[in-house]
Amino acid sequence: MPVLLKLLTAALFTCLSFAAHGEKLRIVTEPWAPYVYDDNGTMRGLDYETTVIVFQRLGVDVQWQFLPWKRCLAMLDQGHADGALDIFHSHDRDALLLYPSEPLSEVEFALYYANERPHPVETLDDLRGLTVGTSPGYLYSEAFRESTLFNHEPAPSHEANFGKLSLGRIDLLITDRRVGQHVLKALGLEGKVSQAPMVVSRQQQFLAVRRGAGMDLLVQRFAAELKRFKQEPAYAALSEKYGGGPAPTASIPVPEHTVEQQESSAP
Repeated sequence: MPVLLKLLTAALFTCLSFAAHGEKLRIVTEPWAPYVYDDNGTMRGLDYETTVIVFQRLGVDVQWQFLPWKRCLAMLDQGHADGALDIFHSHDRDALLLYPSEPLSEVEFALYYANERPHPVETLDDLRGLTVGTSPGYLYSEAFRESTLFNHEPAPSHEANFGKLSLGRIDLLITDRRVGQHVLKALGLEGKVSQAPMVVSRQQQFLAVRRGAGMDLLVQRFAAELKRFKQEPAYAALSEKYGGGPAPTASIPVPEHTVEQQESSAP
């Protein structure tokens, strides 16, 4: 049998194996709007809906579960989950997980300021003496995280940070670009808060699966179909729906080793 035919046959059996045994691919994730979140009982989000479409095209049924990020990682380690949505690539997990060559999305941490008190910063030096709102459990770039030029003031949620910004209790806040746009719209703050031109850090997010028989072929097919879907008008519309559009161009160099923003508070 030709090698190509063998590969295609193996990939087909891998995708059909779950259905043949009455099983579903078990995917865990933590709500991270607008990438993946629960909207009054309906799962939505750019990366969630993209993944659903790709797996539908591959003929793979998926069972989804929302959990705190540390619990998601524990389930992967214990074999109670087959994969995780919106996970950063970490070389420390290469022995456990397989990552598609095509990422689902890219996180871009940016700064926001109130229009009544503008601070259109372009470098970290521009933050000197200011107070920046942060979110506990999120890992920003090392340069930002360890800087003593400005004050770091945590808040329990993104909504709380934007509230403090509106009240003048902080000078700026930091969050992912799409997340920031999502919260601004939800709180009715559009036109009252602006995004600074600087990107503090960038990091790609993936759908990763546990290593196992045939999973490498599944990952290859997922990456190929994901890349194909990203070229279609349907994906452009989905991206626009969840905060697409021009992104800032300036950025601060980041260290090579990074982990999930959700995971940074883990011991």
